[in-house]
Amino acid sequence: MSIFLTMSLFALSLSISPGPVNLVTFSFGLNYGFLSSLSFAAGAAVGFTVMLVLMGLGLGELMAVSSTAIGVLTYAGTAFICYMGYKIATAHPELPDTDRQQPGFLHGAALQWLNPKAWIGSLSAITAFEATPDNRLYPFALIYLVICFLSVSTWAFAGERVSSLIRDEQMMRRCNRILGGLLVAVAIYLLYLHLARP
Repeated sequence: MSIFLTMSLFALSLSISPGPVNLVTFSFGLNYGFLSSLSFAAGAAVGFTVMLVLMGLGLGELMAVSSTAIGVLTYAGTAFICYMGYKIATAHPELPDTDRQQPGFLHGAALQWLNPKAWIGSLSAITAFEATPDNRLYPFALIYLVICFLSVSTWAFAGERVSSLIRDEQMMRRCNRILGGLLVAVAIYLLYLHLARP
């Protein structure tokens, strides 16, 4: 199997699996629609790709020796993701055709940098493929950028499809509470995994 096909499958499995960014994107697709969520999806893809490249350039080694930095990022990320979950769960239950502030590119990029799943994923990606500037780092980053954008966008599309089934504000309120609760649960689970490591 080609190394680039293997990289693509790795990127797809990590990018499309449920996690904080994908749950938030689903919520944005549900509340704002698919097209309005694409800039958030693009920000998430670029944010992760920049992180991946920096890991390949040596940030991973620096993080590995600094348990304090990893701890700070883990707790800050967990707190931010819980905050996002709270905001989603308590969002005003308007239907998607209303005029509200929409998520943007910078929101998506920032969420990746506070996402423990993204840090673990980028570090394991660099390690698994021994991706360095001299060894396929940049082709891997390009593959990841495209696949991550398509994967995250799929969650926005799914959210928009679900929104067509919602008939009133009460149903939207329930959906937002479920999504917000799931996001908080994912954040706490990621924190638990971090604390459970030897």
